[in-house]
Amino acid sequence: MTALRVLLARAIDYAGLFPPAQLDMPGAVAEYASYLASNDEWALGRFVVPAARLGELAAAASDTLPEPSRDLQPARRSSVVLGPDLAADVRVMDAFCAGEARNPDAWWGGVDSVELRASTPDAIREAMRVVPGRYERYVEIPISGDVAPLVRTIREAGAYAKVRTGGTSADAFPASENVVRFLVACLREEVPFKATAGLHHPLRGDYPLTYEPGSACGRMYGFLNVFLATAFLASGLDAADARRLLEENDPAAVRLGSSAVSWRGNRLPVDRLAASRSFLKSFGSCSFREPIDDLTALGLL
Repeated sequence: MTALRVLLARAIDYAGLFPPAQLDMPGAVAEYASYLASNDEWALGRFVVPAARLGELAAAASDTLPEPSRDLQPARRSSVVLGPDLAADVRVMDAFCAGEARNPDAWWGGVDSVELRASTPDAIREAMRVVPGRYERYVEIPISGDVAPLVRTIREAGAYAKVRTGGTSADAFPASENVVRFLVACLREEVPFKATAGLHHPLRGDYPLTYEPGSACGRMYGFLNVFLATAFLASGLDAADARRLLEENDPAAVRLGSSAVSWRGNRLPVDRLAASRSFLKSFGSCSFREPIDDLTALGLL
């Protein structure tokens, strides 16, 4: 596999229900179905859905998604976003999964991960008592301060971490030193994690914050920035250089080959990239086509 395929295999969790795309359920499911049938299906990850909308997903997916006539199972998964009432959402999710078990011929999106927020060690521990460990549990934490106690608590609970890397306003994008501090903490504690929001493009740059005409622009991180910063940090890159990599905006500075990736004199072979994917699992994006089309425009696909 090429370096790019190693970095992005099953990496793009499709969040078309969320801003700025904010599609209705039939529209989002139809988009997901089209990606399942495309040549780019190798990069497609989970379908991200709020727990409160699982009933809508079951109805829309039964009508829209293709019959399981070919091996699409690796991508046929859902990640469920839980709200403040965790116990109620877990009951909804369990009922959804039970309905799927009774109807194995229809795909409703087998749930294998959940996402929730918690901002203190006590809140993390309480949430983990409520949410079953049979799911991959991603805990979104604030990263503006010392994240080490939060990440350590996530590890002790057998859960995964989640970092928010942007949003629909310029102030939603965290400082690069905060992102690097989060990455370092996860690597030190050996806690897998995912990223979400604002990662529609491969490299850092100024892009429209929404899809509205005349939208304001903001400086966004690229998904390659985040994946490569994680991979190089895991192989010994120091935090200062990781910040520079996270802020890299020159496509010529990043070379993705058949056996390795290089960035400004730093090189990693494919097997080291593959090892880093055990930490950075995926990133959520309300668009699947934007990341793929941008990679194509850069000549990387």
